[in-house]
Amino acid sequence: MAKCIMIQGTMSNVGKSLLVTALCRIFRQDGYRVAPFKGQNMALNSCITSKGLEMSRAQAVQAEAAGLEPDPRMNPVLLKPSSDTGSQLIVNGRPRGHYQAADYFKLKPGLIPEVLAAYHSLAAEQDIIVIEGAGSPAEINLGKDCFVNMGLAELVNAPVLLVGDIDRGGVFAQLYGTVALLEEEERARIVGTIINKFRGDVSLLRPGLGQLEKLTGVPVLGVVPYLRVDIDDEDSLSPRLERKSHSAPVDIAVIRLPHIANFADLAPLERHPALGVRYVERVTELGGPDLVILPQTADGDGDMAWLRESGLEEAIRERVPVLEIREPGMFDSGVETKKLADRLLARKGLPPVDFCLMARRDYQEEQFDLLARAVRENLNLSTVYRAMEEYERGLSQ
Repeated sequence: MAKCIMIQGTMSNVGKSLLVTALCRIFRQDGYRVAPFKGQNMALNSCITSKGLEMSRAQAVQAEAAGLEPDPRMNPVLLKPSSDTGSQLIVNGRPRGHYQAADYFKLKPGLIPEVLAAYHSLAAEQDIIVIEGAGSPAEINLGKDCFVNMGLAELVNAPVLLVGDIDRGGVFAQLYGTVALLEEEERARIVGTIINKFRGDVSLLRPGLGQLEKLTGVPVLGVVPYLRVDIDDEDSLSPRLERKSHSAPVDIAVIRLPHIANFADLAPLERHPALGVRYVERVTELGGPDLVILPQTADGDGDMAWLRESGLEEAIRERVPVLEIREPGMFDSGVETKKLADRLLARKGLPPVDFCLMARRDYQEEQFDLLARAVRENLNLSTVYRAMEEYERGLSQ
């Protein structure tokens, strides 16, 4: 059975996904077979695997950092919000209906065996599982039947690293308050805290680190700088989809379908200097683009109905050429991106841009290594390895 380590956060968007990605890469570099795991994720941004199954985009990226094909066992429960109080439920890559929040919470205990089956199946094939929590473990109203934070940590006997985000302010209160709100046995699982997204002189932070350690009884294992790496972690996805303008000579409008999937495959287009990519939800936002792209969708029938009802189907048909993405990885090599850019530039009477685009896989590998190097330099990995060993031998908990 694999060793494990769990990354939990003081709140959403503290950088848990990126740190899990970093650890997956680091452990792989150190010669271990490693896989990511998140019991439940709530996100609209999904990935369709090579077998046609659906999972969170964040865990798919983490799998790639670990050198693995994305596998829905890494994210057995995916909730895709359809309203403020309801979501589509995906279990082990397959839709299982739409549920209001109250109904889902009644259903939740019955999902625990499926979550654990997915975890243990992965753990039987790997040396290390890096587990990502969701939101905060101190959401004390949601503690019962939890299989995403401390509840899952207890079920699989995982040591926990607690991450706070200093860039948003109040990091000491974040970390201290989270630890204080946990039950005693839950606090005992925290083997270290991490201050994430730091900018500035770390020596000015050190007096506060000592005080935090005294208050919580938990060592600070790292101060990770604000990292500028181009990786599709979950926190970065929504701002990309909100992009409405650009200054590039070629205008590409991507239709932001309600169930858009694998849209990170369009990242090579966004890196080409001649191509401006923006995301459109309404006819009034469409304008006069040089190309419209219909991305992949996790719900073809539903999204095509939405396209008709929104008026975009008719507007697109009347105005511009449309490129429909039917298979993942269309622009991965960089060759197709260059061909598309040259063709669109020529149509506007503009010369081609001399730009060599790195293949998506090579670029992604480079970014994973940059991320791993930065985290390795700023995290006490020897303590992380020791905690995993002790928990595996049953010396803790």
